[in-house]
Amino acid sequence: MYEYITGTLAELTPTQAVVETGGVGYLLFISLETFSQIEHSERVKLYVHQVVREDAQLLYGFASKTERELFRQLISVSGVGGNTARMILSTFSPYDLQQIIATENAVLLKNVKGLGLKTAQKIIVELNGKVTPAAQRPGAGPVAGSAVYEETMAALVMLGFQRSAADKAVCAVLRDDPAATVEQAVRAALKRL
Repeated sequence: MYEYITGTLAELTPTQAVVETGGVGYLLFISLETFSQIEHSERVKLYVHQVVREDAQLLYGFASKTERELFRQLISVSGVGGNTARMILSTFSPYDLQQIIATENAVLLKNVKGLGLKTAQKIIVELNGKVTPAAQRPGAGPVAGSAVYEETMAALVMLGFQRSAADKAVCAVLRDDPAATVEQAVRAALKRL
């Protein structure tokens, strides 16, 4: 069983990454969450989950252990395979998915492409209590949820930036300058993106 693979990012698409290490290129299936975290990196460390079937050996890669653990919990639910779990993690960040399960919001979970209400309810029933929601968005600190944070995030998303990348930039800006106005925060975040 592989724990993680560290190496040079040889190829990257929103669904796959090829990591070269030791002269071997490993093809890993990734979520959009992982894609957004590694898309500007030359060297990466991806936590791995290996699936061995009769017809294939697949590697799924994750930018964080939390995301990998959620993937493993999702595929433990009957009827949820690797591709469905990856689609769920591409739709929701690990933090958001933990909150959805903790609040038993099956209606929001069923918005994942190809996931019906019954499967969403089954995921929540089987994982509620197993998945502990994070107290706050990782790395966000006390700035997440503030009016300046929310307005800055809305502006960056409207400009076409991915929510996860914008979140990191805005949180960093507001940690450096907690008294920043929305305009100052947007300008500083654009320099980081």
